[in-house]
Amino acid sequence: MSIPTSSIEQVIPGQGSMAQPEVARPGRARRQRFRFLRSAKATTGLVILGIYVLLAIIGPWIAPYDPSARSNDLVQGPSADHWLGTTHLGQDVFSQLLVGTRSVIYVGFLAAIIATTLSVLVGIAAGYIGGKTDDTLSVFTNVVLVIPAVPLMIIITSTLNNVSDTLIAVIIGLTAWSWNARVLRAQTLSLRRRDFVEASRASGESTWRIIGFELMPNLTAVIASGFVGTVIFAVLSEITLAFIGVVNNGWNWGTILFWAQGQQALGQDAWWWFVPAGLAIALLGTSLSLINFGIDEFVSPRLRSAGKTKVKTAQGRTIRMRIGFTPVLESPMVQATRMVPTINTDGATPVAREAK
Repeated sequence: MSIPTSSIEQVIPGQGSMAQPEVARPGRARRQRFRFLRSAKATTGLVILGIYVLLAIIGPWIAPYDPSARSNDLVQGPSADHWLGTTHLGQDVFSQLLVGTRSVIYVGFLAAIIATTLSVLVGIAAGYIGGKTDDTLSVFTNVVLVIPAVPLMIIITSTLNNVSDTLIAVIIGLTAWSWNARVLRAQTLSLRRRDFVEASRASGESTWRIIGFELMPNLTAVIASGFVGTVIFAVLSEITLAFIGVVNNGWNWGTILFWAQGQQALGQDAWWWFVPAGLAIALLGTSLSLINFGIDEFVSPRLRSAGKTKVKTAQGRTIRMRIGFTPVLESPMVQATRMVPTINTDGATPVAREAK
């Protein structure tokens, strides 16, 4: 005896002749798109980083004094005239901090763009193409990896007369890409034999189209994490070069610390001379680290749910997590398929019973 499809549709929604593919709700799609911003860590890091970028743009315009201008207020503490005090030459520390933000942000992001571009080109090409190309690029990457970056930067910058921020960023970018290239190569090796890549290759897609439209979207989180890490490395490298006196091409946070250390600011109890610059470095590093943590949680559901004691199901139920207890949550479609139709012997409408 055949069962009318309309009856099956009444018992199992989404089955029978009236079955239609499930359409994603706009609200859910929007929530998926902005899930990264729902992380408190990522949001906090982006807000702090946005403030730094804003100060880098408008800092030289809103600085109350010329950072190099001298005055008679020598080594004076914070006051209404000088919010962060003055140096041994009467220079305003607050103005130096604002003006120096542009150099730090510019070098950090430019070096990260250069390093990330090189790591993507070398790492993904080596992992996907393989063969002699992989061997050649891997040897080149390993050679760059073992080169000490900071001593090399000291040698290059000390031998040049005029060292601009752009040149410093290029040098840092050319020496900071190898580690990310190795990570991308390893991830590409694990992706190139996946079914969706094999299907694209079988359909006749070109190599660079597969890399650009199949592999790159799946490596976005790894690339973004490497970019953030390179920004941190570039910022610390530039500040280190300025702090040890290798480069002196303008004001940045390392220059402030260089003069504070050279003039014995700690011995003079002039804490306002070096503490604000140190806090600015620490806060920028914290914001970038929070963004990196947010990226890790965005790509890893295990990290995203770590520490949560309550989980909300698709039906709106809230399940409390307990130690030693792993709940198994079923979607509405799975629950519907667990209901199988049976037929009464008297020819009545089929009813549903739960499958054992």
